[in-house]
Amino acid sequence: MHIFIHYCVWAREANMDCLGLFILLMVQFFQWTTAPAAEEVTWSYAGLVGQSEWSQYFPDCGGTSQSPVDVVTTLIKYDPSLIPLTPLGYSQHGNKPFTMYNNGHTAVIELPEWMGVGGLPWLFTAVQMHLHWGSGGPSHGGSEHTVNGQSADAELHVVHYNSELYPNMSTAMTQSDGLAVLGILIETGEETNPAFNNILNYLSRIRHADQKVFIPAFDIQSLLPKDLGRYYRYNGSLTTPPCYQSVTWTLFNERVHISKAQLLRMETILYSSKAKDQRRMLLQDNYRATQPTNHRVAFASFSADSGKELSSGEVTAIVIGVMCGCVGLAVVVRFIVKTIRSTSSWDVLPSNQPAPMSRMKEPEKDNEKKQDMALNQTSEAEKKEEPSPSPQAEPN
Repeated sequence: MHIFIHYCVWAREANMDCLGLFILLMVQFFQWTTAPAAEEVTWSYAGLVGQSEWSQYFPDCGGTSQSPVDVVTTLIKYDPSLIPLTPLGYSQHGNKPFTMYNNGHTAVIELPEWMGVGGLPWLFTAVQMHLHWGSGGPSHGGSEHTVNGQSADAELHVVHYNSELYPNMSTAMTQSDGLAVLGILIETGEETNPAFNNILNYLSRIRHADQKVFIPAFDIQSLLPKDLGRYYRYNGSLTTPPCYQSVTWTLFNERVHISKAQLLRMETILYSSKAKDQRRMLLQDNYRATQPTNHRVAFASFSADSGKELSSGEVTAIVIGVMCGCVGLAVVVRFIVKTIRSTSSWDVLPSNQPAPMSRMKEPEKDNEKKQDMALNQTSEAEKKEEPSPSPQAEPN
């Protein structure tokens, strides 16, 4: 009020309307109090500031290169220059525990700075990883990215920043080449995935928003698919506000599996509300709807022309199957050969075989005949050559 009186006195001296000045100040004050900064807005996946309202408070969320997207395999272009990604230090977790916390939107695990990823144009250093899931159990969706319109049950994101060009995550996240995120699609199966228990077993300690816990360090690479050479690549954004369009996305073709019990634990144990809130709200369906590609081109590190792309597990199964088939064929052939040899004995099939030793005596008979003919010819010749006896003399 003192400020208003001061400006009113100044306005009279300047021959200005005091009422008009008052209205102008009130309008400005109203704008200050009703337009909070974007970082102060509490957003959600559904509610007052749900996905459809994100762009009103976070302009980048309405951009033309948003994530996630639906990967349409018929529109993917093969890029032979895309090499397999190389996790750096993922297995070297050391003895220092990881920090995991509930930020009201997901469970976040902070990663040590010595972890990174190679196989990209620059060196990217790991920052954190987090999960997205649904609420309906297996086959009801929960992943952010989809493939040919089909959702997976959950999705893991491992976030890195470009440490070769930028000093930290805060600076890099606003740059078009600042971030690299690995996307791993998760499906449910019958077997438990021990690697994911390193996370899921501690979710009960961060049930409410803003809660934090230290968990034992573990091999981060054990969460990834075995085949890191087959993936989809496109340029997109963060999937949560402020939705900066600064992410080089790598979505692996091979999926990882967890059990139904593990998925249920993921979907039902966390709250988006704080511990002091009287109304508890389950943290579910924390995935963003797919966004328009807007003529963006997605690439693949593998060719779709070769038919159905096989995972490393499928290839191993095929190789083992072929080897077993070869061993089985060898056994069958050996059995057949032994059977033939045993049934070819003269004692087994005497009626079908010539008389014993007949083949050996026939040549001997021929030789004997030839020898007899030769002897006869010789004797006849000798008889012809022998002179006739001379007549004997008569006795005197």
